[in-house]
Amino acid sequence: MAGRQLSGLDVAFLCLEGETTPMHMGAVVIFSPERAIPPARIATLLSERAARIPRLRRRISPTLLPLGGARWTDDPDFDAERHIQVRELDGQCRDEALTVHAAQWIEEPLDLRRPPWQVRVVTGLSGGRFAFLLKLHHSFTDGAGAFAVAAALLDHLPVTASLVAAGEEMPRRRSPLAAVKDTISETGENVGIASAMLRAARPYPVSPLAAPDSATRRLGFVRLDVSDLRTIRGAHGGTTNDVLLAVLSGALRRWMSDRGQTAERPLRALIPVSTRARDGGGSANQLSGYLCDLPVQLEDPVERLQEIRRSMNARKAAGPLAGAGAVPVLAGRIPAQVHRLATRLAGQAAGLLFDTVITNVPLPNLDLTFDGASLQEIYPLVPLASRHAVGIAAAVYHGFVHIGLQANGAAVPDTGSLRDAVVKSAAELYERSV
Repeated sequence: MAGRQLSGLDVAFLCLEGETTPMHMGAVVIFSPERAIPPARIATLLSERAARIPRLRRRISPTLLPLGGARWTDDPDFDAERHIQVRELDGQCRDEALTVHAAQWIEEPLDLRRPPWQVRVVTGLSGGRFAFLLKLHHSFTDGAGAFAVAAALLDHLPVTASLVAAGEEMPRRRSPLAAVKDTISETGENVGIASAMLRAARPYPVSPLAAPDSATRRLGFVRLDVSDLRTIRGAHGGTTNDVLLAVLSGALRRWMSDRGQTAERPLRALIPVSTRARDGGGSANQLSGYLCDLPVQLEDPVERLQEIRRSMNARKAAGPLAGAGAVPVLAGRIPAQVHRLATRLAGQAAGLLFDTVITNVPLPNLDLTFDGASLQEIYPLVPLASRHAVGIAAAVYHGFVHIGLQANGAAVPDTGSLRDAVVKSAAELYERSV
C-alpha cells in the first residue's frame, strides 16, 4: 500500500546521505531485567512487535511526479527479522565495550532499498543488563516521531499506544482558500528565513570544530542529575535547557583547551525545535530551529549561562518560523528536484552557519519496560553534519539528563576528554549555585 509523499525536508535528509555523512538518528537504550531474558526471546518479541507497525514495513520509492520526489510504499519482501540482530559482548570491561561496539555499528549507513531502520540487541552487560541499539533514517521522521515508533517496540502502555497512533500518516486537508492564504504567508516567511541565513553566514576563519569528513565515529555517554540542573536554574534563572546549553558551552571550552585550541569567539549551535502539534502531527519531519551562540570565550560559568539566556530568549521571542535557524522550515518548502541538485552542496557549507548541532529529544516521564525489564538509560544520537567534529543529543528520563556524544573518528580519536569536560562543567556551575 502506498503511503504519504516525502516532504521537502524528508528529501533533503535523503540528499545529504553519503558514506561519510549517514543521515540516520540513533539511540543506545539500556534495560535492567529482574530475571534473565534469553536473547532469542528478545529478538522474537522485537520481530513480532515490529511486524505489527505499518510504518516499519515501508521503504522509499522514487516518483516520476513530482520530479525527484519519493513516496513511502510497502516493501513486498519485508521481513522484520532482517532488521534485528543479536550480539553478545564477552571478555573484560564489557560495559565499556558497549560504547565501542555501538560506535562501529552507528557508522554503518542503512540500506535505503529496504525500510530504513535497524535494531541490534547487545547482551552480556553487567548485572544481566542488555541494550538496544536503534537506527532510523532521518527521512523517516524527526526525534519526537522516532520515539513514537520505538515506543511500539516496548511493553504496552495506553499513552505509548496513543503516541504510535498519532504518528501514523494523517493527510492534511485544506480548502482552496486556505491553501492560497498559506502560500502567501509562507512566501513571506521563506524570504525572511533566506535573508536571515545570508546575514548569519560567517566569513571569518574555519570553525575550531571543523573536521574533514570521515566514515568512522566515536561515541560517548554522560548522565547528569536533573536535580543539579534545577538547583542551577533556581540560583541563576533560565530554563533547564538554558542550563544544559551553559554546561555544554563550558564543556566545549574546556575540551578545546585540552586540544590546544583557544576559545577566542563564540561557537554557534543549531538547536532543532519540534513544530509538531500536540496530537503527534503525523510521521513526517516537522522541525524548525534556533541558532544559539555558545559563549565559550567567557571564562565565568555564570556569565556563560546569562549570555545563553539572553540569546535563547531573543530567538524564542522571534518564534520558530523566523531567523536563520529555521532552515529546516525552508527546506521543507523547497521542491524535491531542487534538493536533488543543490542540497548536498549546501550541506558542505553548513559550517558557515553553525559549528555543531545540539538537540533535546522529548521523552515522557513513564516507567518504560521491555518484557518486564525496566528501561534504565537512554542516550540519543544525532547525525553528524558534514565537516563537523561533534554532534550532541540529550534526553531527560527518570531524573537524569542522558547525553549522547557522536564524534568524527578522524578528528576525535577518543571522547573521554569531552565526557570528562561535561561532568566538570556541570560541577563548576553547580558549585556556583549552592
